[in-house]
Amino acid sequence: MSDFEEGLVEEIESFDAIDDVVTDLTSEMDFAVAAWHEDGCWTLGTLPDPYDIAQIITRLKSQQTNGGSIALISIDEEFFILIRVLGAHISLFLSDATAALDYEVAEELLEIADIPLPEDDDESSPIGQLEILADLGLSGMEISALCDDAELFPDEQLEAIANRLGFGDQFAELLEL
Repeated sequence: MSDFEEGLVEEIESFDAIDDVVTDLTSEMDFAVAAWHEDGCWTLGTLPDPYDIAQIITRLKSQQTNGGSIALISIDEEFFILIRVLGAHISLFLSDATAALDYEVAEELLEIADIPLPEDDDESSPIGQLEILADLGLSGMEISALCDDAELFPDEQLEAIANRLGFGDQFAELLEL
């Protein structure tokens, strides 16, 4: 093999190594956190699979308290999902409806919520129950403003939501933000 070919092989291998690092980072950016309020304080825990909406809802149902339980989910630095289970009532929110065109988890959420899929030419907009956290002090208008802020990544939007609800420090510590 010539020096040129050896150099090319080494360069390709180095790109492969970079790709592995990028793949690892992408999977680390996806997370799901459950939060529930009991005895006057918030308790948080990570959920194992941010892509399994049915399992997340089941886990939230098992953490029933007076204020219900909430899942804060970030996917691929593209969008976030909020799920709230309060008694038998399940509320769902997706920060960008058009994510359902590219992500199965977002499509599944819309199917569960019985919301039609967006069209290819639809603009990015939040969808679902915008007032999902209103009784906890976070209005739909505030959530909408967070969704409209193009400077914030989904993890930052969720951190702002966690701060507003009163468990921001725990949220940041849990995710090591």
